[in-house]
Amino acid sequence: MKFLHVADLHIGKVINDFSMLEDQRYILSQIADMAKAGGAQAVVIAGDVYDRAIPPAEAVTLFDGFLNELSRMGIQAVIISGNHDSPERLSFGESLLSRQGVHIAGIQKDVLTRVSFQGKKEETEFVLFPFMKPAQAGVRTSGEAVELLLKQYWEEESVPEGESPEDKDILHKEKQQMQISGKWKKNRVLVTHFFVTDAGREPELSDSETAIHVGGLDNVDVSLFQGFDYVALGHIHKPQRIGDYPVWYAGAPLQYSFGEAGMTKAALMVTLDGQGLKKVEKLPLFPMRSMRKIEGTLKALLEAAEEENPKAQKKRQDYIQAVLTDQGELIDPIGTLRSKYPNVMQIVRKEAQDFLLKEESMQGSMLVEKKDTLSMFEAFYREVRDAVLSDEGKEIMVDVIKELEG
Repeated sequence: MKFLHVADLHIGKVINDFSMLEDQRYILSQIADMAKAGGAQAVVIAGDVYDRAIPPAEAVTLFDGFLNELSRMGIQAVIISGNHDSPERLSFGESLLSRQGVHIAGIQKDVLTRVSFQGKKEETEFVLFPFMKPAQAGVRTSGEAVELLLKQYWEEESVPEGESPEDKDILHKEKQQMQISGKWKKNRVLVTHFFVTDAGREPELSDSETAIHVGGLDNVDVSLFQGFDYVALGHIHKPQRIGDYPVWYAGAPLQYSFGEAGMTKAALMVTLDGQGLKKVEKLPLFPMRSMRKIEGTLKALLEAAEEENPKAQKKRQDYIQAVLTDQGELIDPIGTLRSKYPNVMQIVRKEAQDFLLKEESMQGSMLVEKKDTLSMFEAFYREVRDAVLSDEGKEIMVDVIKELEG
């Protein structure tokens, strides 16, 4: 069996007041085409379908269209909820949809949901474990919750839904004989959405993830997944393998922060056969627009935008963080830049950036030990604006500092 593993779609996400829906529509179409071209029987979505619990109507419509396209192609969908999703909303119509090849586990139940695919020499069982908080399982940590529910799973006999006891016995005996002869293999694939570590070693993070691993209570050790042929993870936005286990984060399909600028996004094509996991292929995804950082004076950046070759013109449409190296005040720099780079999201003044780094260095060497917060802000203001903070400004900052420092 072949399936395409993706996660963290975050449909409906807005970054710096820019809706990502058009980019998400583009990449979802690419994912559907990739699944069809690769001969995948299913697309597995390991949580965070939406960016928030109550997604905008346009986001729901987009995801509905994606599922319809997969169905038209004869490709099934296996979906769990993540920490950004509303389990109840994502689960709407799950029984009806399951009969149409869309298998959803939004709400964590007492036992884990199973979905089976039959092959000529193997059966592949997807075990769906949506995101849950430890308290839902009556335990203190996510690791304990995972351990508890997986222990129950391994203690249960896997019975395809809807079979009679007689059919079950016959099928069980047939499979037993085929397993003994090496002609039958049951592959087990876990689909889940947690912060998974390898003996305390964390996965590689980016700044677009929502931290849910405070104090280690939400860490789940990868060793708990032993026995599965493949584990399809969601939550971390960079595609990566965890340790030496067949445990993979697919990552988000798009760059969702400037910390991810230059990061290649991917979908994972997973192949299982009668011997278990055969291979995992990391297939690159190509976005409509990338997150990109540019640096220079305002004039230099505007001149660079005059290049007329098609590649340069296309890159002008990227989402831009512009680091301006100009000294002194600029009039409407973001509006000026957007005349050439329409999707400028952020402007950073190099002098302010350098000043903050300098202050951090001074703090590290204890050179600002005796500086109070207001004095530090006054110095920052003077450095950036080349002006002295007014008395009115000082009064405002005193009130802000008092509120922040309690």
